[in-house]
Amino acid sequence: MMSDTLGPGLVQKQANIYFDGKCVSHAVTLPDGSRKTVGVIFPAQLTFTTGAAERMELVAGACQVRLPGQAWKAFRGGQHFDVPANSQFDIDVSETLHYVCHFL
Repeated sequence: MMSDTLGPGLVQKQANIYFDGKCVSHAVTLPDGSRKTVGVIFPAQLTFTTGAAERMELVAGACQVRLPGQAWKAFRGGQHFDVPANSQFDIDVSETLHYVCHFL
């Protein structure tokens, strides 16, 4: 029987596809139990809802982000932003965004 994950940590082989394909990610669980998603967001303006606190590490691309109670702020690959638990944020992606989401 074929597994839905790959080891030694666990990589979810089936992609998570959101917003009609504008965001595609794969979930990763490391041996220490920490969780991450790795993916891309194609140019679009989207609103994400969070359960856990997150750090969005931007690998490449460009966007503007509006965090709860804040003004829009520009980000590029090599930067990151933190999202509080149980909140939402708006993102306007102008250049395909490659990211790693670290669940805190």
